[in-house]
Amino acid sequence: MTPPTFERARSAEAKRVRETAILEAATLLATERGVRPVTLTDIAAAVGMHKSAMLRYFETREEIFLRLSANAWTEWSTDVRNQLDRLHRHRPTADGASAGISAVAAVLADTLVARPLFCDLLAHTPLNLERGVSFAAVKSFKLTAIAEAKAVSAALSAILPLTAAQAGDAVATATAMAGALWQMAAPGTELRGFYEETPELAHAVVDVGPRLTDILTALLRGYCAG
Repeated sequence: MTPPTFERARSAEAKRVRETAILEAATLLATERGVRPVTLTDIAAAVGMHKSAMLRYFETREEIFLRLSANAWTEWSTDVRNQLDRLHRHRPTADGASAGISAVAAVLADTLVARPLFCDLLAHTPLNLERGVSFAAVKSFKLTAIAEAKAVSAALSAILPLTAAQAGDAVATATAMAGALWQMAAPGTELRGFYEETPELAHAVVDVGPRLTDILTALLRGYCAG
């Protein structure tokens, strides 16, 4: 299928349409290949634009992915808060506290693993995305991510006996570990296949969901016991 050829946007609505097309193309490419190898040229080709024309909408490749990361934070926050709210309304009695903690940990882990691109972006964001854009773009992203992290923290504090600081650390641990474990797991890559086919490297095969759930369960149990 031949990608569309865009003329220069001459209205706010036209610019929004162009930006949406760029973000959608970047999402598709990064989902298929991973974030690291996708170039600005790749994205431009996918939307039928010259690379120089892309700079009218996003200052760098990093800004495109930083915008996707901000959107992913909002989507993840909404999903995890909805799931925690349902869990809260059906929460166990005090005698079932351990089961409740495990369920909360599973919600955090499962909602992250269900978003492969977000997990990939979580690792790339502090390493290079934030360093390849203007301070204004960094500020816009950070304000979104911080607000969504605080919203998830508040939802955690509503269902478990956590201080605001503990809940914030739980969210930070969940997202940081999701990003790190995702890179270690290398899902869908030749490297992952190599790990799986090499008995001596069996320890390198990381199953992100269960591993992340176990880590978060231990953390939350420790906080709640204190």
